[in-house]
Amino acid sequence: MKETARSIFYKQFIDNNAIDPKLYDKYVVKRGLRNADGTGVTAGLTNICNVHGYVINEGEKAPIEGQLIYRGYNINDLISNARKENRFAFEEIVYLLLMGDLPNAEELEAFKKMIADNRPLPGDFFEDMISKAPSKNIMNKMERSILALYSYDANPEERSPEFEMATAISIISKLPNIMVSAYQVKKRSFDGESMFMHPLIPGQSTAEMILSALRPDRKFTDEEAKLLDLLMILHAEHGGGNNSTFACRVLTSSGTDPYSAYAAAVGALKGTRHGGANIKVSAMHKYIKEAVDDWADEEKVAEVLKKIVRKEAFDKSGLIYGMGHAVYTLSDPRAKILKANARNLAMGSEWEKEFALLETIEKLTPAIIRDVKGSDKTMCANVDMYSGLVYKMLGIPDDLFTPMFAVSRMAGWCAHRFEELVTGKRIIRPAYKAVMREKIYIPLAQR
Repeated sequence: MKETARSIFYKQFIDNNAIDPKLYDKYVVKRGLRNADGTGVTAGLTNICNVHGYVINEGEKAPIEGQLIYRGYNINDLISNARKENRFAFEEIVYLLLMGDLPNAEELEAFKKMIADNRPLPGDFFEDMISKAPSKNIMNKMERSILALYSYDANPEERSPEFEMATAISIISKLPNIMVSAYQVKKRSFDGESMFMHPLIPGQSTAEMILSALRPDRKFTDEEAKLLDLLMILHAEHGGGNNSTFACRVLTSSGTDPYSAYAAAVGALKGTRHGGANIKVSAMHKYIKEAVDDWADEEKVAEVLKKIVRKEAFDKSGLIYGMGHAVYTLSDPRAKILKANARNLAMGSEWEKEFALLETIEKLTPAIIRDVKGSDKTMCANVDMYSGLVYKMLGIPDDLFTPMFAVSRMAGWCAHRFEELVTGKRIIRPAYKAVMREKIYIPLAQR
């Protein structure tokens, strides 16, 4: 049967975009900007964050316990001190990332007021940009909404420090409102459910505002809100080399406006190899829960995990989502903090068995990967292993797992844009070596 034009185009898509993998070795091309040992190619310097998961000892990569440092402060110290004082701290972390140091009490109160004052959306923005053009994917709507805010800015091409700071604070403040509004419209438009558009409550923290806006009765406990606040702190920043932050810095280096740079970062985070992986983790956990009749039976859990690694089950990728990280080796400090807090909330509740299942997956996976793939790579659980369960315990739907990540990470993206503007000074432009052969032009009638 004669091939259709469409099938020919599909074939050409594969044939004309495939490059022999051997050429990457021949020309010493570091795919994914990764060195042979998995470490990242150094592409810049930063004072914002240090993601530390290994040391190079006599030329070899040696695993260590993971560390996450925001502006010189260890994440464990930032969180533990806020917990001791029993207060919300996400806004303080945003201040730290943007300004470079921790605020005093007066500065923090002024900043929190600034965040609250910037939360409302521009007039008619909800109707014109969210309600009239609903999206099944909230990340898509958030990306488009950030770009749309450009049209509501009187001078969006300004590049002064005052403009950049004001724009960053405005977007950080508005994004949770955009996220919840887009989700409510999505429920009505695609899920056949009622949407609830609650007015903003002055004085609420960002975590309180999100829970209040999401829930029909607006009720939540202080423990729930502070757990969400914790999760947002853990997601607020993760160094300059992660895909979405690098995307933000690449666009910033071109001289483009902040709205374009931040929208690009959201688009990068949406990918399943990056922030969208938390949806994959949740889907995989659901698959395992349905495939194993006794979650406490480690042998039965192991059999399913082996099938997944052998590409016989779930999405046939061979990946155990929620395990492994590009930088962390022995441990992901975010996962350790989140796991401890998830355990506290899960114990004695309906979530206790599911939490135990995740612990079993974390425990069994390294040995299974080693046995099935023959890999000796040191592997730990990453933050996505437990973040989905925490979101579910807080009543946050799957549709908002990755958007919540974006809402939190916007602070880090803004900080990196600032640094690129002040320090970068050159457009980021790596080289690609052309490996196609030259062709002689053939006139149309002779093809």
